[in-house]
Amino acid sequence: MERETLRAIAEAVLITARGPVTAEQISEAVGEREVEPALVEEVLGEIRDDWDTPHHGLRIERVAGGWRCATPAQLEPYLRAFHGVASRQRLSQAALEVLSIVAYRQPVTLPEINFIRGTNSAGVVRTLLERKLIRMAGRKQVVGKPFLYRTTREFLVHFGLERPEDLPDPEELIPGEPTPVPDDPPTGSAGPGGEDSGP
Repeated sequence: MERETLRAIAEAVLITARGPVTAEQISEAVGEREVEPALVEEVLGEIRDDWDTPHHGLRIERVAGGWRCATPAQLEPYLRAFHGVASRQRLSQAALEVLSIVAYRQPVTLPEINFIRGTNSAGVVRTLLERKLIRMAGRKQVVGKPFLYRTTREFLVHFGLERPEDLPDPEELIPGEPTPVPDDPPTGSAGPGGEDSGP
């Protein structure tokens, strides 16, 4: 297969796919022995470099272990106007706090989240589960055996990350000295304060 043909196939797959696509998936779709995933990765890299220009309205980027099409951030106001969307659905401050705790301390339990935030976060956790940004990951072997929570592939896609390790260092996000968090918060208590509402 000619390289130009493979590139056209890869572009068509990326534009029509509903989520991130791997080089292996494209290689399998082509169905030819000489078109190995490594070759597909090279072609995808070429597409990324060629599309990454100010006059191009599409980009491709690596997220969640695959590739996806995206639009430049500077075009978002025009896309919102065209689609009649006032603003992107955003996560609440409480949801971002809980999501940050899960992302940086996973696996983590609800009592641990409550302890760190100083308030009952059960409602926020439920909503994040419904939005598939976090998932249950078994139970912690302590008194009460509370559920453990981890982030999901949808979380990576939502924030444009390839893997959880790509999260920025939390100290870079907080001006000044960060407040230390105990390594082993209690697991059997809901923590002080009332319950937060969901995002």
